[in-house]
Amino acid sequence: MNKWRFLPIQSNNAYMNMAIDEAISDSVREGSSYPTIRFYTWDPSAVSIGCFQSLKDEVDTERCNELGIDFVRRKTGGGAVYHDSNGEITYSIIGKQELFPTGIIDSYKYICQFIISGLLKVGITAEFSPINDIVVEGKKLSGNAQTRKDGVLLQHGTILYDLNIRRMFDVLKVSKEKISDKAIKNVEERVTMVRKYSDISLADLYITLLAGFSEKMDCEEGALSKKELKKATEVAPNYRSASWNFSR
Repeated sequence: MNKWRFLPIQSNNAYMNMAIDEAISDSVREGSSYPTIRFYTWDPSAVSIGCFQSLKDEVDTERCNELGIDFVRRKTGGGAVYHDSNGEITYSIIGKQELFPTGIIDSYKYICQFIISGLLKVGITAEFSPINDIVVEGKKLSGNAQTRKDGVLLQHGTILYDLNIRRMFDVLKVSKEKISDKAIKNVEERVTMVRKYSDISLADLYITLLAGFSEKMDCEEGALSKKELKKATEVAPNYRSASWNFSR
């Protein structure tokens, strides 16, 4: 069984969160770090967009600035996501590609099983929904995205704990008429959250999600190496830059 490193939950701004994933990917590729699982939150709240999206088309950056909300382009695909600082837990799993199934959907399913296992511990019966969602009673609870580069797979995803739908609409670029009770109801019919099924705290949810991984994998608690922390600190400004975020 392969040994994995897990990094205890940590809160960072959007740029540092993306930079840490990059730094870990480099060290895993070089063989200087074990494959890694980490959990994190976003402080302040943020919007992330997929690597192929147009920031100006998807995000109201002026409103984000007014509200003190970060915005950042991910290296993974997928759509625009609002990350509430108190409303979700995000995870990243990074390892060499040979540790995972070759097929895209198979690899998503393999990784998402650990999240599903953790949710079951708090009485939430979830299931994988291709291509890359986890659903409860047909409603999306977790969205996931993946990239593969130079033999390393990075997958990250959100687990919705709570969701401020009005704030989400406020920072994503939707027409004002869509910010209505009907629009909110439509989202509520498609998306769900842990708070609807359990009164567990965000801190305890992290513990159960971690158990979903650690009970099935050989995990050992660790920390970022000095080299990884240095790399993340150096590249974080790249994720803040207009040249990256407005590159499409």
